Amino acid sequence: VQLQASGGGLVQPGGSLRPSCAASGSIFSINDMGWYRQAPGKQRELVARITTGGSTNYADSVKGRFTISRENAKNTMYLQINSLKPEDTAVYYCNANVKRTRFEVYRDFWGQGTLVTVSS
Repeated sequence: VQLQASGGGLVQPGGSLRPSCAASGSIFSINDMGWYRQAPGKQRELVARITTGGSTNYADSVKGRFTISRENAKNTMYLQINSLKPEDTAVYYCNANVKRTRFEVYRDFWGQGTLVTVSS
């Protein structure tokens, strides 16, 4: 299973981005998916998660500015990021809880990350 994150970049404060994460490979079923981020010198932290049914939860620091969504038929997840702040600068990683075959249990997989830099 591979998770390919893309859509990061350099934006000015107040700007927007929409990273995406596509899962591919041997996939029978995907359970929860999520975005995490790691800023320089800091630990990786949860940004947002979404269930198969579309239920979401967000870190307090991004509520009202970030929106997580997914297209189950495409095994793809998105993160609409608005009103970006310098403190949002980080590598954003995608995570998916995947069952590769009907006989296996769900396991966590991680993408390689996409860099978001907020600077004027």
